[in-house]
Amino acid sequence: MKHVSVLIPEGDISLSNVEGIHHMFIEVNKLLERQDKPPAFHLQLVGKRIDNVMKENFFSVHTGRLISEDFTTNLIIIPALHTDVVKGIELNKDLLPWIISQYQKGAEIMSLCTGTFLLAATGLLNGKKSTTHWIHADEFRDLFPEVQLVKDEIMTHEKGIYTSGAAYSYLNLILYIIEKYTSRDVMVWISKVFAIDVDRKKQSHFIIFEGYKSHQDENILKVQEFIEENYEQRITVDQLAGMVALGRRNFERRFKQATTSSVVEYVQMVKVEAAKKLLERGMKSINEVMYDIGYNDTKSFRDIFKRITGMSPVDYRNRFNREVMV
Repeated sequence: MKHVSVLIPEGDISLSNVEGIHHMFIEVNKLLERQDKPPAFHLQLVGKRIDNVMKENFFSVHTGRLISEDFTTNLIIIPALHTDVVKGIELNKDLLPWIISQYQKGAEIMSLCTGTFLLAATGLLNGKKSTTHWIHADEFRDLFPEVQLVKDEIMTHEKGIYTSGAAYSYLNLILYIIEKYTSRDVMVWISKVFAIDVDRKKQSHFIIFEGYKSHQDENILKVQEFIEENYEQRITVDQLAGMVALGRRNFERRFKQATTSSVVEYVQMVKVEAAKKLLERGMKSINEVMYDIGYNDTKSFRDIFKRITGMSPVDYRNRFNREVMV
């Protein structure tokens, strides 16, 4: 049986994470009991203090164990932080040595959504792949440049450390853990009970692209604004470099350094974001949308759209278009 420590940080956290973990693992144990098998998981809420900890002004949780106690665990789960992430790290800096110590003793560590910020603050993610909520991707890169952020992934797993993406992406990570610690059959049964799509691998089609602008390069900001205001045009790298009187190579280097994207990638993402909005709002054909955002080649448009969103334009429209949904 695996001992699972659900960490309860100070400040507002995602209670849906805590309840969801408990519910899914308990259902696993119930299933195994019906099969005359021993339980797979023993859950405890762990924190700095044992008392009635208020969360989100509506609910409270009761930690059952202190990090100051001498015990070992197999898996630590860090729920999402609902407070400002920098403030959340500061509030919970006393938890960091304990997380590191447990990992060094053999425990696996799992962070959910923005809980990845607290995990990254330990340094355990340095040099490893990680995901988090796509809304916080730029902030995460700024704070933890040594972590290999892959914001389009639902989950990552490397050397006993797991992370999950936006909000309810954690459900797929829990399924992954259930399969690892029990069996494929148990995982599939749980996925059916909770109606979770086991095939979800990417959060790409949920991401709303907003170019990174927290840098100080005024020339690059000017170019970003031009791209976003003129996405329907055919835009070239030479054209943009000429706008700010820079040589092409120097311009491309500065653009990548400032935005973390190449010029071509940035133009493509702006155009695809515009296409997504058109597909969501109206009943235009795929070709009409393609022409509206400045593409003329159907195959090229479809390939770029699918690479960025993880879905074809038709599939995206069928999933998100309000007229189709009605």
